[in-house]
Amino acid sequence: MASANPPRSVLARPPRTRFIVLTLTLSLMANLLPWNGIAVLLWPDLVALVLLYWMIHYPRRVGLASAWFLGLVMDIADGVLFGQHALGYVLIGYAAWLTHRRLQTFNPWQQALYVLGFMLLLKLTMLLIRLAFGAAFPGWLYFAGSLTAAVLWPLLTLVLQLPQRRPPAAAPPYGTASR
Repeated sequence: MASANPPRSVLARPPRTRFIVLTLTLSLMANLLPWNGIAVLLWPDLVALVLLYWMIHYPRRVGLASAWFLGLVMDIADGVLFGQHALGYVLIGYAAWLTHRRLQTFNPWQQALYVLGFMLLLKLTMLLIRLAFGAAFPGWLYFAGSLTAAVLWPLLTLVLQLPQRRPPAAAPPYGTASR
């Protein structure tokens, strides 16, 4: 009777703090690039996306305080009403924290559906704050970046997990039976 070898899984190292800070800094810099035209509407909020990744996969390392701080930095950088990004980031961070155990069991494409909901919640929160203070409704394309974020989620997950992967342990040679 032949024994089937169990599938080898890839073990992940815990991320280094430097790597987390680097990814958040790069996402902040990407958000601050001068986009124009349709790219402004299609470009996702990369800070929120990277925050979601870390809050789903390592909620003890990146928490609501990080979300609040980065939100305030984005408010200052965008020159918008102070606190709208911060409130939005904390709301989606809390939603990610509530569901992080469940989300970790899904593959990245299934997680992308949740990410779509989180990013829509972020955009809706920011829109309601702007509307409350007298801004005009920007149109339905305002939510297009949320769809782009959901499509980018599997790629972002792959890129952020690459430095953490360990090579799989060597499998025992064929022909040896474990009893």
